[in-house]
Amino acid sequence: MAIGGKIGCMTRRPLVGEPLALDLVNTQWVERGRMVDLFDEPDGLREWLAEQRLAGDPGTVEIPLRQARSALRRILEQPGEDAEQEINAILARGALRYTLRQTTVHEHHDIDDSWLPAWQAVNNYLDLLRQQPNRIRPCGNPACVLHFYDTSRNGTRRWCSMDGCGGRAKAARHYQRHRIPTS
Repeated sequence: MAIGGKIGCMTRRPLVGEPLALDLVNTQWVERGRMVDLFDEPDGLREWLAEQRLAGDPGTVEIPLRQARSALRRILEQPGEDAEQEINAILARGALRYTLRQTTVHEHHDIDDSWLPAWQAVNNYLDLLRQQPNRIRPCGNPACVLHFYDTSRNGTRRWCSMDGCGGRAKAARHYQRHRIPTS
């Protein structure tokens, strides 16, 4: 996973390289106490699509992607029936068919082009649930809104990054241990 990725003139994001669903959620982050939205930046959405190798005209995929991002954040932070309904509404917009040709499996998406990237991101979340759902985690910093898929060997990762939130937590613990008591 790369930390602080930058493409072209795009705003620096604190965490990149996560699976598609989580990377979409992570297009919003907190910086100096305020929420930043990559899709509000000039060419931010276009460059994110290119980074993810997703087809689509930013003018037509933006609303579906924002809707998918909102649904994914909700299912991650407030799981339940309402959150599942939001996810299912996006999944209902498309289907995946398989064909076999010369012993090779081919996938075909039956979905409107404007919804394809959003549908793929939500479908990727389902893939993560099928693999190891307990590895989908929020950053351990309560002020951070980023999520990650823990690929560490022992599955104990707590921070979106050690360069950011993990380093700050480590420094705070060090300060608490070594501060001089007053009075």
